[in-house]
Amino acid sequence: MMTTVGSGPLRVLALHGWFGSARGWGHLPDLIDRERQTWVFPDFRGYGQRRDVAGEHTVAEMAADALAVADERGWDRFAVVGHSMGGSAAQHLLADAPGRVTHLIGISPVPASGVPFDEQGWALFSGAAGSAEHRRTIVDLVTGNRLAPRWVDALVRENLASSDAAAFGAYLESWARTDFAARVAGSPVPALAIVGAHDPAISAAVMEATWLPAYPNGRLEVLAEAGHYAMDETPVRLITLIDEFLSAREQHGAST
Repeated sequence: MMTTVGSGPLRVLALHGWFGSARGWGHLPDLIDRERQTWVFPDFRGYGQRRDVAGEHTVAEMAADALAVADERGWDRFAVVGHSMGGSAAQHLLADAPGRVTHLIGISPVPASGVPFDEQGWALFSGAAGSAEHRRTIVDLVTGNRLAPRWVDALVRENLASSDAAAFGAYLESWARTDFAARVAGSPVPALAIVGAHDPAISAAVMEATWLPAYPNGRLEVLAEAGHYAMDETPVRLITLIDEFLSAREQHGAST
């Protein structure tokens, strides 16, 4: 139901994206500092080892399930990393348990206010649950239409194999149309947003309009050679930014 990497004292809960799973983090798990950090990668309901687990498939449920994982581990304080849809869940977890989150890191994170779609965009995304071609078009789009087709095809094949179609469709309704921005506005948590320059959906401009105003201690980093999937596209730079962010907080006495 989850994957654990490392055994260090700094605890990190990693929440996957719409096209992800507990095992869908590209090269990032191989680069974790296993002596200093412990990362736990859970599956959301409808994904991976929980593919057949029933649920409401909402952002609130994702956050509650993630918090339950921390409870099971006996983690009182921990960092949260969320990719894309998981970035929305990470922020919802922060809203639910603000005193427990030491660091918030969003990798191309869906804003807490949701995502406004035009008619054409909604048709593409809402049709993805039942269409491999729609999924392929989305992955190609959010990586700047510039990556090898065989990589795009492989990501889509993995997504189809690791996700339940009905759950996949239901999650879209929640992460795109749920607005809980008021619940996180002004949170003092150190909050790092990392986006790819080739991602037209979750761009630097989107983060400047949503993430940075919400978090007084927020930062934005833009990866010049990445799109929406930095863990695949630029994993070494991604983990370097994460390590530096976590280390800086440690040096200032942040508790984990």
